Amino acid sequence: MVDIAGAAMLSWGLASGVGQIAAHASGPATGSLAGSGPLLLPAALILGGATLRAGAAFAVDRNAVGTAQAESRERRRRLWPALLGKPLPGPLSTGESTTLAIDHNTAIENRDVRFSPVRLNAVLGPLVVAALVAPASLVAAAIMLATLLPFVLGSILAGTAARRASDRQLAALSALSGLFVDRVTHLPLIRHFGAEARISRQVREATDQVAHRTVTVLRAAFLSNAVLEFFSALSIALVAVYCGFSLLGLLPFAPPERLTLVPAFFVLAMAPEFYLPMRRLAAAYHEKQLGEAAEAALAPYAAPPEASSTTPELHFDGLRVQDLTLAFPGIAVGPLDFTLAPHDLVALTGPTGSGKTSTLAVIAGQLQPAAGQVSGNGGAPLPSEVVAWAAQRPLLVTGTLARNLALAAPEASPEDILAVAEQVGLGPLLAQRGGLDMVVDHAGSGLSGGERRRIGLARAILSGRPLLLCDEPTADLDAASAAAVIALLKDLAGSRCILVATHDAALASAARLEIAL
Repeated sequence: MVDIAGAAMLSWGLASGVGQIAAHASGPATGSLAGSGPLLLPAALILGGATLRAGAAFAVDRNAVGTAQAESRERRRRLWPALLGKPLPGPLSTGESTTLAIDHNTAIENRDVRFSPVRLNAVLGPLVVAALVAPASLVAAAIMLATLLPFVLGSILAGTAARRASDRQLAALSALSGLFVDRVTHLPLIRHFGAEARISRQVREATDQVAHRTVTVLRAAFLSNAVLEFFSALSIALVAVYCGFSLLGLLPFAPPERLTLVPAFFVLAMAPEFYLPMRRLAAAYHEKQLGEAAEAALAPYAAPPEASSTTPELHFDGLRVQDLTLAFPGIAVGPLDFTLAPHDLVALTGPTGSGKTSTLAVIAGQLQPAAGQVSGNGGAPLPSEVVAWAAQRPLLVTGTLARNLALAAPEASPEDILAVAEQVGLGPLLAQRGGLDMVVDHAGSGLSGGERRRIGLARAILSGRPLLLCDEPTADLDAASAAAVIALLKDLAGSRCILVATHDAALASAARLEIAL
């Protein structure tokens, strides 16, 4: 509203200045008008209006950016822990997680910066402009309002199409990100099997899908802008024709009002301001659609954390799985019912793709099951703090081996780290590569698959957590090394609860119970 007030001051200053210059030109010659007092007020109005508009634009942008960034920080604070540690509705690839955490959050922030500040002004601005123009010309105000209704109807139709297109575009972008990150991660394997052409075709098809849906979104945006520009030009043209013909006395009907130069010029100067708020809204409408689509995509992951007045005491009395059912794309497991004692060793077995890893992920609280529950033997919820996870491909960070081993136990001493490393069979690696100070990169370059699994197992043991979930701990190991890991797990079962997913018949036979999926 301050911006419109500045526009009115500027327009009236221009109109009154032009009126005084015209009056001086048509009157008796009294010398030059430059430096005369009558133009001081119009000049002050012009300067004041321009300053007011600039100040309003600066204040709105600064407030919008600050508010959007604060909300974005709070949204990330809730979202990232949910993506990293809370149960998810379904499996997410690395690329999809990155898109949710970064791109979708940025889309919402862009909407809050560009669209939200102009939304209210777009609704009230035209009515305020018409109210300011009405004292100067009721007919001009009526012309402006008459072109508003069909524009609103056209914008609603174009906006509905743009909303659906934006939803499809975001879905395609998420799929492309997941596909691209996954293929880059496995690039050496792709090259080894000569699958470059097939993978390139997959990426090209996904890229074409994104391009097609982006063009659809832009087409809807251009349609919305075309509707706006048409009615804006029509409104200004009709006002200009009416004012010009009225001043010249050429109207084909008796006008209900008598226009003079200053009111007519003011009306003409304010005519573009009638549609300006909606033009700004249309320019930011694409961000609004993307932001709303991103909010809908984040809704399952960005729920506010549950308030808790007290921190529950960690207590582990075993593991109980009741009627557990998994239903993910390509995976159907259950219902499963089994119980583990606080000190136990149980094996999940089954063919590749049968859902062993997904079952462990549900027990660890990383995925949400379709039905059933996971709890302690006493029926209490299973806190994530009691679970240690030894994955098939453990996370590695650039740094020393000691740093990677101690991720789950930063307070562990070098002696404890070295003891656990020796325990899981990393002794030969330590002897050959410089001990715990050997450098490891995020890709695990120079490490065998078995060595990576041992790092994950050592990290889980070092955490000291009572429930240990191991995913294929003996895979990629020779017979002697696998036998050593099995002996270690049997020994650990005397003090911990261990659930392993495995294809290894020797490990399954060493377990107290084998659960076939």
